[in-house]
Amino acid sequence: MPIVYLSSERYHEISQGHHELRHEPFVIKEADNVILHISQVKLNTSSQFAMSFCEHCFKGITHEGTPKGKWEKIGGVDVYVATPSRDYPKDKAILFLTDVFGPQYINNRLLADDFAENGFRTFIPDYLNGDPIPADALVDGGGLNFDLDSWRPNHGPDKTRPPLDKVINALKEQGITIFGATGYCLGGRYVFDIAFENVIKAAVVSHPSLLQIPADLEKYMAESKAPLLINACEVDHSFPHEAGAKADEIFGGGKFAPGYKREYFEGCSHGFAVRGDMANQKAKAGKEGAFKAAVEWFNSHL
Repeated sequence: MPIVYLSSERYHEISQGHHELRHEPFVIKEADNVILHISQVKLNTSSQFAMSFCEHCFKGITHEGTPKGKWEKIGGVDVYVATPSRDYPKDKAILFLTDVFGPQYINNRLLADDFAENGFRTFIPDYLNGDPIPADALVDGGGLNFDLDSWRPNHGPDKTRPPLDKVINALKEQGITIFGATGYCLGGRYVFDIAFENVIKAAVVSHPSLLQIPADLEKYMAESKAPLLINACEVDHSFPHEAGAKADEIFGGGKFAPGYKREYFEGCSHGFAVRGDMANQKAKAGKEGAFKAAVEWFNSHL
């Protein structure tokens, strides 16, 4: 069955109720000290998050459209649920683990809808507890209009992992036995964590952040049974070229029996798979390519 690209097509089909692209990039002014501050963010926790957020974690294009899913309370947690319009396996689900903008950010919900249109019921747990970095925190002309110092201590693993676990446990009680997970930026960290515990059967990470390299790759190799797809890009200080090369060294050449693949998207920056500028041909190709690779990965391994 061909892969459905609803959010990509909607940028151009405004008259049919499809997405319009709003050219309002949220850019942190590089002259501000906040760039240095953000690039040095590290979470000092038991998970030993060594790689930091980067400036591109807070940049991107906000897309317009009308999400088709709905909000539900699952395990006491707010969850955005995107359900396929056609028949789908009721025992399977995709966990969509977001960046710092959470499920409230429209780009994340529209992308979850796209997974649903390809036959996967998709859940976005609000593990940021209703307190994401709002998309409108980045004002016109640059500059971060947001108190990151106050936000950061309340969004470490001790606060954000429990809601994720509640949702997973509640979905299991509903009869879901097979999980895939796709994670973006911060969400990539959690894909690794639940893959370590073999909660999921297939893993996709796109421009992941907060990973310790090579330790987390080595731990994945030793402990996880979930086939791993990494969507990497040209400009990514959170998952740089050296990290991709190390992943290839550890998993590649058939060394990771469950399955491994790394896609590389030239001309794209960290965040491209969710917040890419669809008016830029390379960014558009990257966003669509990362989505296509993820759908094919789940089709092959779930």
